Amino acid sequence: MKRVAFVPIRLNSQRIAGKNMRLLGGRPMMTYLLESLAAAKNIDQVYVYCSSREVEQYLPEGVKFLQRSEHLDSNSTLGAEIYDAFTREVDADIYILAHTTSPFIRTSTIEQAIEAVENGGHDSAFSAERIQTFAWWEGKPLNYSFEHIPRTQDLKPVYVETSAFFVFRREVWQKQHRRIGFKPYIAITDRIESMDIDNPDDFKLAEAIVAAELHR
Repeated sequence: MKRVAFVPIRLNSQRIAGKNMRLLGGRPMMTYLLESLAAAKNIDQVYVYCSSREVEQYLPEGVKFLQRSEHLDSNSTLGAEIYDAFTREVDADIYILAHTTSPFIRTSTIEQAIEAVENGGHDSAFSAERIQTFAWWEGKPLNYSFEHIPRTQDLKPVYVETSAFFVFRREVWQKQHRRIGFKPYIAITDRIESMDIDNPDDFKLAEAIVAAELHR
């Protein structure tokens, strides 16, 4: 069973310039996730998939660089195009797709998700935050009714994908062209792990988390 993690990195970020190499707590933001992946005992190889060799100097020990075509750096490029390209180049039984914008995901969370796919009867796994509050969707209550308003602790929880990582068997992508299969395992992440850096305010919050050492 070969388990390969890959991290697509694009240097021409629009919302936060140079965010992957921007210093967070004194080191490049991307190194947080890469170190967590490299430390996982049930990952055989970890790749950074990027068009520029500029990132090589920042890669932690145990992480390999794989150069991808520059045409995949366009703002219009779909994630599926990147996943297609990588899975054609690197063969594996299980793929772990992860994103540097979730720097605080823990190695143990990743390992548990892989174990669930490899030996737990699941065809895929993804990270998600469990939200137990009054939620709405398309103008209507999602997890309660006006006729019966339960206590907050009795509400049905809503699970929100954090996009930190997706684990999927090779056949899930090859046959269904999906990163989440029909029998996924939901890897629950806490509030810190669920942090996703998408804009400058997110980055400021991440800096506060690191300064307070809440991510350890």
